Amino acid sequence: MLVKWIRCTVVDRRGFERGQRKWAELPHAPGFKGQGGGWSREHPDVAHIFAFWENRVFYDSFMARSHDGLAAAQSGTYSGIQVKLFEYRFDVKTGFEPRFTDADVVRVAHSKVREDRVEHFALMQERVWNPAMAGSPGMLRGVFGESPGHEFLVLSMWQSSAERGKYRAGSIERLSQRTQIDHDVAELAGDVVQLEPSWTV
Repeated sequence: MLVKWIRCTVVDRRGFERGQRKWAELPHAPGFKGQGGGWSREHPDVAHIFAFWENRVFYDSFMARSHDGLAAAQSGTYSGIQVKLFEYRFDVKTGFEPRFTDADVVRVAHSKVREDRVEHFALMQERVWNPAMAGSPGMLRGVFGESPGHEFLVLSMWQSSAERGKYRAGSIERLSQRTQIDHDVAELAGDVVQLEPSWTV
């Protein structure tokens, strides 16, 4: 599975949201599995969108044929855009599905990992971070993806920001020390996204 993460700095919020509804046509695209997104809770002008595709072949076909026509509806509504693609590596919790209807917030964490620490980082994610998140009340499901250049994405879906806050308060510092994350990660960026139900496809 291919995970696409889009981050936009929006200048025309109403126009952007109007254009976002055009993506409702996506289910007709072969290989499309789901899409959702919303606004950053820390930066009100930042929108995040997460899209899931069966594989790179289907995604490339969509980009070559239909993408530009759908994207035109949002032209001029944002001043900056970052697009990153990640190959699915494993679930955070079991049975990941790219659906957003039962989630309130998504936590996205993007890591650039030192080359000699990649395997350790992935192992710690699988054996330490994932079980801790999976056991946290309110955590629904998530996905761990990898991109060339030792970049990784951890996407976790939560029933509410309050539930996610409980996990964060009790666990982050302890788990960080246990996994030696400071030795693994060269750069770490993250955000909490308040999902917009009308953006779910």
